[in-house]
Amino acid sequence: MSTLLILLILGAAALLSWPAAKWMTWAMSPPQKGTGFRYSTESVFLRIGGQTAARDQNWKEYTLSLLLFNSFMFIVVFVILSLQQILPLNPDSKGVLEPSLIFHTAASFTSNTNLQHYSGEVSLSYFSQIFGLMWLQFVSAATGIASLAALARGLSGKTNMGNFFSDLMRATFLVLLPMAVLASILLILGGVPMTLLGAATAKTLEGSLQIIARGPVAAFVAIKQLGTNGGGFFSANSAHPFENPSFFTNIIECVCIILIPMAGVWMFGRITGRMRHAVIIFSVMAVLLAGKVALAVYFESAPTAAFAELPVQATGNIEGKELRFGAVAGATWGVLTTATSNGSVNSMHDSFNPLTGLILLAGMWLNITFGGVGVGLINMFLYIIVGVFICGMMVGRTPEYLGRKVETHEMKLALLTLLVHPLFILGGTAVFALTPWGASTVNNPGPHGFTEILYEFSSAAANNGSGFEGLRDNTTPWNVATGIIMLLARFIPIILPLAIAGSLAGRKPAPVTTGTLRTDTFLFGMVILGSVIFIGALLFLPVAVLGPVAEYLAK
Repeated sequence: MSTLLILLILGAAALLSWPAAKWMTWAMSPPQKGTGFRYSTESVFLRIGGQTAARDQNWKEYTLSLLLFNSFMFIVVFVILSLQQILPLNPDSKGVLEPSLIFHTAASFTSNTNLQHYSGEVSLSYFSQIFGLMWLQFVSAATGIASLAALARGLSGKTNMGNFFSDLMRATFLVLLPMAVLASILLILGGVPMTLLGAATAKTLEGSLQIIARGPVAAFVAIKQLGTNGGGFFSANSAHPFENPSFFTNIIECVCIILIPMAGVWMFGRITGRMRHAVIIFSVMAVLLAGKVALAVYFESAPTAAFAELPVQATGNIEGKELRFGAVAGATWGVLTTATSNGSVNSMHDSFNPLTGLILLAGMWLNITFGGVGVGLINMFLYIIVGVFICGMMVGRTPEYLGRKVETHEMKLALLTLLVHPLFILGGTAVFALTPWGASTVNNPGPHGFTEILYEFSSAAANNGSGFEGLRDNTTPWNVATGIIMLLARFIPIILPLAIAGSLAGRKPAPVTTGTLRTDTFLFGMVILGSVIFIGALLFLPVAVLGPVAEYLAK
């Protein structure tokens, strides 16, 4: 049964990713002059954006536009959260948030991380949820799709990478909105509530009153999964029965998590005209994902140490799991959400067995197993550049990627981007583990408490948003530190790869010879896989030993 569930989720997502990629390529490509729906929508976009959205941009102009719009996103949502107590759609009279929490929340959703240090149903009004956070879930995800489309255009040899504002509108209205509407309908049919009424009051059998939070949950959950956002309408996220009522909705949400990241690989292949290359990239990502799912399910099939020698141990580790889904569905979701920088949960990651927790951390450390919407493949591009460069040096010839020579400039940018990720994780973990900022907020001593701090910084740096919990993280140091890291970790890995693509696009194509490393072969797939595994192990294996491995050996 567990194998069937995993095959159903991964198989359905892989099959649906092909037509989804066709749709995304159609949506993200400028239409030919003429008539029809696509041409009409483009005309509307150009009327909205004016000359700003009409002219082509090189990588510098594209990046500047991206940063300006995302700064605007941050400011708008910061203001909304600061004034939610006087704004409409607040039937339950939610009050003002603490300033550092406002900064953290705005940074989190702007960066497509959705790391939540608040309880959604307790802290936020419907206006804040819909016009603040849900709006960001659309446009932050659209930013990732637009960035991937621009990177693909640059690698196909175009010095003009399109126009960010046009790409943003295309990704929002032609890709994310239609998919979110369809997913919302499926979730509503599965029992997820969709209402603007305030909390319901129910009288229990004992005669006391119970306040039951509700709201426009289906719409919020649909884009949270499709956009690899992950922020829950409720504090319990997709472990809450209103966000995820049944096995049907659990499967729908799992497929939504990985659908667009998978489709992004095929869209990249179509835009660059290198579909066989896309097959290799997809295969490497699929192998890594399947391996992590298999390992997580295997590790979670053992009972938690607290239940050793008890009759319940035969059921696997059910601590912290929703009993509607069980250990297998919880572990599968945990891998999918950390592999794709989604961050939603249907179980408590803090309750996973130590080695299962290591698998989830590895997903965020690598951050390329399909990854976030758009940016997952951008991160994989960095490993490809490094792998190509190393192979070129080994055979004594100038490295080439997609027909263009990779030189020292591109290698420096790729290495800088790769090293920023562990710097944020390891540097932040070291500071907070050694100071009261982090040490005083940990409930569990020893390796598990260390892993909680490590997980929080891994989640922030990977723009993931899931949490190990057991950590009192709604403090000013945690809010400020992770907020800054989320913003830097979001935009540095977008800006520098666009710079690499712009640099490569300006070079003349190199002729293919017998010594050219082809990018559409099994050998190239092994080069990518080896680069990911060895670089990831060198960067993170020592800290893994201090946390989850030490905890496993101690039990």
